[in-house]
Formats: sequence, C-alpha cells, structure tokens
Amino acid sequence: MTEGWELIKSVTEYETGWYEGGYDLMEQPDGTRKRYYWAELPPAVVIVAVADDEVLMVEQYRPAIREHCLELPAGIVEDGESFTTAGARELREETGFDPAGASLLEEFWCATGVLRHRRGIVFAEGLEPVGVEHDSNEFLSVTTVGVEDALKRAREEPANDATIEGLLLAEHDGLLPTEQER
Repeated sequence: MTEGWELIKSVTEYETGWYEGGYDLMEQPDGTRKRYYWAELPPAVVIVAVADDEVLMVEQYRPAIREHCLELPAGIVEDGESFTTAGARELREETGFDPAGASLLEEFWCATGVLRHRRGIVFAEGLEPVGVEHDSNEFLSVTTVGVEDALKRAREEPANDATIEGLLLAEHDGLLPTEQER
C-alpha cells in the first residue's frame, strides 16, 4: 500500500459471471476509515484496423446507455492471451477480417476511481476477409469510415471513450494517413 493508506478489508458484494463488485475498507492518511467501491472486469482490447484509407468500425446497440453506437471493434482478453492475440481474434470474430499484423499501441487502467479494469489498444493492418463468427450476444454490423472522418465521427453522440482513445493514439503514432500521405 502507499504510505498513509491501509487496507482494512476487501469485500466482494456481488458476482455476475462477467464482473465482480464490492468495496475496500481503507484507513486514510488522516486515520479515518472509508469504503471505496469498485467493480472488477477482465482486461479488454480495442482494435484500430485500417485498410485502404478506411477504418473498420462496428455499429451496435449498447443497452447500458440505451443507444446505438459507432465504435471500434473490441472485446474481452481471454485467459492466456496477449492484447495483440485477443485483438486479432476479436477483429476476426466481430468483423470477419484477419490482420496480417497487430501491434500494441498502449495498455492502461480505465476509470481508476471505480474500476479495476485494464484496456489495450491494438493497431491492425493487412486485413484479409475470413468470415464472421459473432458471439451469441453480438448483434452488430460492420462498416468503414474514411480515416479523414473517423475521429470526427467518433466524437459524435453517443461518443465512446474506447473509440476516441484508440483513434487518438493511432493518429498520434502516425498510423492514420493524413491527406498529404494519401
């Protein structure tokens, strides 16, 4: 623990099969105690897949916010998988494209005030069509957006943090061709 902070106890209050939730009772630096609530989710991967100046995206309904969203393909990292392996698998399952190469752009904690959840952003290229293998709970459609419009579209309501993060990282790393490069 960090100096001045002591974990008194950690309590899991519920398990959903997809994530757990609970609280940590902490002694704070001033000696007072407080419950810090958390939800713990498995790691997830977000894939920025680019081919022919197009970003591969999916449209799907998100029941948590009751909205249809345009977003980058994404999914859970299974036990024993790296972010890049999971990214290639999720891309294949959700969009029907297999990448020739996948590289990790970034790995980080998400919403650290309440979540125990790591996310990896993967860049995929050299896409070959192989056929879609949606999971039983995936009702989505695949679409493409020109690289020049992708970030603008990602910022339209309802905006998605993972999509914006992925596109900004890819743009920062020079992986989204600019008009001069096309």
